[in-house]
Amino acid sequence: MATEQSSDEASLTAALKKLGAQLDPIIVLLDHLQDGYFWIKDTQGRFCWINTAVVIRRGLRHRSDMIGKSDLDYYEPTRASQYLSDDRYVLAGNVIRNRVEQVVINHVGGWYSTCKVPLRDRRGRVVGSAGLSTPIHKLERSTGQSPSLAAAVQDIAEHYHEPIKNSALARMCGMSLGNFQRQFRATYHCSPHTYVRELRVRLSCRALVTTSVALATIAEDHGFSDQSHFTKEFRQMMKETPRSYRMRFQG
Repeated sequence: MATEQSSDEASLTAALKKLGAQLDPIIVLLDHLQDGYFWIKDTQGRFCWINTAVVIRRGLRHRSDMIGKSDLDYYEPTRASQYLSDDRYVLAGNVIRNRVEQVVINHVGGWYSTCKVPLRDRRGRVVGSAGLSTPIHKLERSTGQSPSLAAAVQDIAEHYHEPIKNSALARMCGMSLGNFQRQFRATYHCSPHTYVRELRVRLSCRALVTTSVALATIAEDHGFSDQSHFTKEFRQMMKETPRSYRMRFQG
């Protein structure tokens, strides 16, 4: 057992050293959480380290099986898009505290409280991120929150390519428009409109890389009014055009 613990600690130390991140060694204790998921990512959103709970829940043989991969390798595109958006927010130096969200691993879902923080080097530069998700067994009683935005997020996931009105989303959640918009921004750090725009762009990336479908068709399929609108939104978020993105990844 002592050898195994030493190996686990060594793998964590190696991951942090590779990032150049400063983190208290006591963090290795998170490897012993039975039902809490802890991970470390680099600035590209790739996993650098995961705790044993993630290894077991994922059905992996070794911790290293997940290293170097991203959420796009494990989650359906809509959920992966949200996690990538979180990464960008945290890598900008922000912190996500106790956000209630649904986590689905191997088709089994549950409600979790998630925290994410930036990792910094000795100079204070952000070099990665770390996250921790712990299960919530009695949601309202333990957190004072409810999964009231779940209906809206699910509807966006299913109908992102169609016109979406905040008023309709608010009604699904049983909220006034103002309350819905405030809660959404507090939870996802952006307006519902921005959330939909970013989701459309992120989901279009897969079509750009894995297909040869015309840009105009991809634009239509992902809810943009035309190819010009698609290019404008894509460039604003990804800092390059859809065409250059496709060429870069398709070679």
